[in-house]
Amino acid sequence: MRPKVYFTRTLTPEAVLALYKKSGYELKGKIAVKVHSGERGNQNYLKPGFWKPVADYVGGVVVECNTAYDGARNTTDRHRELVREHGWTDTFDFEILDAEGPDLVLDIPDGMQIKKNYIGKGTEKYDSMLVLSHFKGHPMGGYGGALKQLSIGMASSYGKLNIHGAGNTEDPWSTPNDLFLESMADAAGSVIRYFDSKIVYINVMKNMSVDCDCCEIAEDPCMEDIGILLSLDPVAIDQACLDLVYSSDDPGRDHLVERIESRHGIHTIEAAAEQGLGSREYELIELEI
Repeated sequence: MRPKVYFTRTLTPEAVLALYKKSGYELKGKIAVKVHSGERGNQNYLKPGFWKPVADYVGGVVVECNTAYDGARNTTDRHRELVREHGWTDTFDFEILDAEGPDLVLDIPDGMQIKKNYIGKGTEKYDSMLVLSHFKGHPMGGYGGALKQLSIGMASSYGKLNIHGAGNTEDPWSTPNDLFLESMADAAGSVIRYFDSKIVYINVMKNMSVDCDCCEIAEDPCMEDIGILLSLDPVAIDQACLDLVYSSDDPGRDHLVERIESRHGIHTIEAAAEQGLGSREYELIELEI
């Protein structure tokens, strides 16, 4: 059977929760709610209030990890300062998963590029995960969605270097891009297996810039908002988002497509599907909310 991808064109915090309820999925145990905290200066990231209804409903702890590049989130102290500035700690119980080491090391014996993934030690506290992704472009990945949140998003600072460098942490930024994309698929698979697929994915197609929320200086959104998607399949939900972009007649669509294609962004999905992490064929179920 093709995996279900639920979709609504209503773009409100309440609609995120309504879509989660209508899907019938229920996460159990202690739940990690993975978000992107937004780099200082970025104008496009989704603010805490947008995620509040669904995060409150599942009763989870909102989590993030430190970055591997210069900015306001590359150390625990700086990241904690930023999440306070951005209102995350006023709104939620919030944890930086790699605040303390050593990293949790996940083996990837059949990885295309990396054989180990390094994620925040704090992940060990959680039984299941709600992955909240802002779908948009990305300077290196072409696009950012559920697979990026699972991989780069869950990796520790060291783990991010490992993924970017396809295992070469000494010179990670000169890696051929397809190897980086395959490493993201490898890392995503390790997190899926760690949680034994007890993960729900929500992608929000709003504020769609060609740049990521990790960019301090980012372009403004280039096309109109599209909607909210939810699935148990990270490959299907990312593929559905790309399909919605490609089928749009919005004047800014070509700019986002150029970013995706110039970085060969589809290759993350191809690699993830090849590894059996999900299906590129899906059933899109549009709901009126």
